[in-house]
Amino acid sequence: MIVTTTPTVQGREIAAYHGIVTGEVIVGANLFRDLFASITDLVGGRSGKYEEVLARARREAIAEMKEEAMKLGGNAVVGVDLDYEVLGQNGSMLMVSCSGTAVTLG
Repeated sequence: MIVTTTPTVQGREIAAYHGIVTGEVIVGANLFRDLFASITDLVGGRSGKYEEVLARARREAIAEMKEEAMKLGGNAVVGVDLDYEVLGQNGSMLMVSCSGTAVTLG
């Protein structure tokens, strides 16, 4: 299935629109990851553990959106938008959400 942030797929005609589809994933950050991330923040550099969690959450949200598109009869999702939000009283959770339009390409 083609998933793109553009409103069209170059060289392909959109034969049918099936509606908006979404995917949301909320992940919690555990104490050990937080501890190692703060150490990384103090000494500089990237926080590999957070990046892994973020990448996994993004893949899962996109997979959920694609599954919804297939249920509607689509074979592609166009106009995809990805959003990231920090949730929880202490910012202890991360939400990754995506949305787009399920379409059938001709």
